Amino acid sequence: MKVLVDTCIWSSALRHKTPDLNIDKKLKELIADGRLAIIGPIRQELLSGISKESHFESIREYLAPFEDIPLTTKHFYTAAEFSNFCMKKGIQGSNTDFLICSVACLENLEIFTVDGDFINFKKHLPISLFFEDISGIWDVREDLPDYKDLRKGWRKRSSRNRTA
Repeated sequence: MKVLVDTCIWSSALRHKTPDLNIDKKLKELIADGRLAIIGPIRQELLSGISKESHFESIREYLAPFEDIPLTTKHFYTAAEFSNFCMKKGIQGSNTDFLICSVACLENLEIFTVDGDFINFKKHLPISLFFEDISGIWDVREDLPDYKDLRKGWRKRSSRNRTA
């Protein structure tokens, strides 16, 4: 199954001075296996805000071999439906996040992210998150569930596992 790589993963690997080694390793494996997927809005988010032109060009060249999934009107309608549905449940997200969920759902992709919002989306939307054997990625985020809970359907930590 192909994996749609979210902006936060790309950013960790390509823009941070000290990239997360677990994220970097998994991203390289996805690239080597030909399982990586990207959409134009993720490419735009990643490249936006880079003030140094040489850094911008370096990242742009790195991303160039990866072809964008063509987006259709159906992707945008589904993203809006997902957004409206989640808002009714009290869950907010960005337009890009819901577009990612839409593309992943319609194109049968997993989402590779460390953005905690996707845990809430997963509770209500038909999406799959890529996290096989990457517990180290989630362990650095105290606000996310324990890895074992992720495997059981994104349940929140039990009160005994919460830090005071």
